[in-house]
Amino acid sequence: MKRIAVFASLFSLVMAGSALSAPPVTPRTMTFPPLKFTIPVAERLLLENGMTVYLLEDHELPVVSVTAFIGAASAFDPVGKTGLAAFTGSVIRSGGTIDLPPVKMDDELEFMASTIESGIGMDVGKVSMNSLKKNLDRTLSIFSRLLMAPAFSEDRLELDRKKAIEALRRENDDPKQVADRELLKKIYQGSPLGLYPTVASLKSITRADVVAFHRSYFHPNNITLSIAGDFTRDEMLVKLNSAFGGWKKAPLSFPPVALPSRELRPAFYLVQKDINQSVIRMGHLGIDKNNPDIYALRVMDFILGRGGFESRLMSEIRTSQGLAYNVESDFSVGRRYPGTFVAETETKSESTAKVIGVMGRIIKGVTEQQVSDKELRQAKDSIISSFIFGFTSTASVVNQQAMLSYYGYPDGYLENYRDRIAGVTREDVLRVARKYLYPEAMILVIVGDGKKLDKPPSVFGKVQEIKLKEGE
Repeated sequence: MKRIAVFASLFSLVMAGSALSAPPVTPRTMTFPPLKFTIPVAERLLLENGMTVYLLEDHELPVVSVTAFIGAASAFDPVGKTGLAAFTGSVIRSGGTIDLPPVKMDDELEFMASTIESGIGMDVGKVSMNSLKKNLDRTLSIFSRLLMAPAFSEDRLELDRKKAIEALRRENDDPKQVADRELLKKIYQGSPLGLYPTVASLKSITRADVVAFHRSYFHPNNITLSIAGDFTRDEMLVKLNSAFGGWKKAPLSFPPVALPSRELRPAFYLVQKDINQSVIRMGHLGIDKNNPDIYALRVMDFILGRGGFESRLMSEIRTSQGLAYNVESDFSVGRRYPGTFVAETETKSESTAKVIGVMGRIIKGVTEQQVSDKELRQAKDSIISSFIFGFTSTASVVNQQAMLSYYGYPDGYLENYRDRIAGVTREDVLRVARKYLYPEAMILVIVGDGKKLDKPPSVFGKVQEIKLKEGE
């Protein structure tokens, strides 16, 4: 035993000495084996009435979630009725059903610990529900009635209208919201994609408008349903046929959506606000999902501004120069309509011109020479490794597949995504940066006090001042 103790002591000393002589381990130098992840596959079905359904069972918890993706969009708003789609999306849930008044519906859902939400965005409408398994039949019944026959209660219509108008009135108090809105209005100029509701447009919307919008787009053959949770396939099909069996398919007609011009038009807009900070947004029109260069653009954008502290914008403007707390870029890929490229930050008024100059040089630099091997490797590894976080639950898995179906993504998009990212080269990044970034032709929006800037606003070009109006 004594010999064993002596040997153990000597071994400990040797190991301690080895630890002292070993180089320190840092996260930046650590390596890991490739992450292997297989995407679960939901079953795709087509009901007799034309409704597309994706099912994925998960019996771990006694809950069921359902999401309806509806082919309705704010891009379909009639002229002079901007905000109609969003308004309709809100009142579907809040206005109750023809046979269940709003207050009773709210009380019943709360008693069952069930939730139902609805909304309509630029290119999709959604109605979703979550329910305990024991309350699934009743919650699904309410959910289906909201989709098929919402009441659009007059009192809830007026309440939602007041809420929407108040939200518009408060929007101008937030410089960041103002900057985001005004930049997108300019990028999408000439297209309904760039229109925002006003107090006047919201006041012009009638209940008849809301009913007509719903009647135009809410049909089973215009809906993709995703369902995940504690159920069996056969029992769920029985429930769906019971809930939606009487809902007949109908002819579909969608209004043409004018797309924004791709003409490069650099411009500078100043929104005068008496604040000590400048909110800076700059950008231009982007691409849609059908562009084959989306993978190289994802990598390029990560290196430029989406990669957090590793990105060029953040490492230079925040880390090296301390000019801003946050700075980033986003080359969004439009799913149905063209997306945008936007670079953004906020800085004190007295460093506004300096920050804009640095941002411009960094963006231009990506178009002038290849990124480094290290930047490329970090970007691809990060994008590939974070891919799994899009599938953190059964509901997220089935929603992903239903959404890809709704937007018409090609088969194998998810399965091939990581390989496509892994195949991006330094040459690809430079090529797409030169092809899709226009540092000399960006639209610049500054929200701040023009009198406090470190250089006269005119150094950015012809000053076009945007006057804020209530609710616009």
